[in-house]
Amino acid sequence: MTILVTGSTGTIGRSVVEQLVAAGVPVRALTRDPARADLPAGAEVVAGDLTRPADLPLAGVTAAYLIAVVESDEAAAHAEAFLAAAPDLRRVAFLSSSAVTARRPGSYELHRDVERVVEASGVAWTHVRPGEFMSNKLVWARGIREDDAVRAPFPDSVGAPVHEADVAEVVVHALLHDGHERRAYTLSGPEALTHRQQAEAFARGLGRPIRFERLTYGQARAALIRDEGLPYDVAEYLLGYMAQHAEEPADVTPDFTEVTGRRGRTLAEWAADHAADLTRES
Repeated sequence: MTILVTGSTGTIGRSVVEQLVAAGVPVRALTRDPARADLPAGAEVVAGDLTRPADLPLAGVTAAYLIAVVESDEAAAHAEAFLAAAPDLRRVAFLSSSAVTARRPGSYELHRDVERVVEASGVAWTHVRPGEFMSNKLVWARGIREDDAVRAPFPDSVGAPVHEADVAEVVVHALLHDGHERRAYTLSGPEALTHRQQAEAFARGLGRPIRFERLTYGQARAALIRDEGLPYDVAEYLLGYMAQHAEEPADVTPDFTEVTGRRGRTLAEWAADHAADLTRES
């Protein structure tokens, strides 16, 4: 059995590789640039691109963690070609989005199209649908690191961000164990927290006071573009997500605990895990 991990250097893919290697499972990690991958020594790191499925090293691959090529208008076609090019494939865990569960117009359609392709392929499938990643909070890292401050709009916007390692853990369960076929898991973190409460969670995780400073929408957009180097449309997407949660609070879902039997990692734990990114060098 060889498990292929697509997007192996991404936020979730890297953790999937690490957890599979730790489990002693043969892993083939797909990346466009193996020389820069910096993945665990136990992984077989190979070059490849999901937009060119005919060139992928798929011989002997019996299970796969699949991501959507979200930057392409042909994401579903790329997924279909990948599945057709993998003759030994028996099981797929697809990284989808909680937007599919919510049927959020403008956000879910691409992932749902890929889900349908996976479902029609004949393989045993599991859809993993995370909501907001805790890693998105790295847009606050500069203020936390330099000034012990979370600066954001919508102080009462309620999110339930999920730790990337928890998403990967559900993927790994689906790839290694029976009982997850034809299931779609919607993943959140274990807590629903306002932006103010998220700043308090950072304080707990880092062991130092972190204050919250409210920005207007325009100030936040300018900071994301100027300080974080985000394109205008990406900044608008992130802010729109925050605005949505101000009126439609995120829910805590039970799916992670259903799959793993334990509570998910908290935002305070995530902050502790990423303390190096959130602490000024002395």
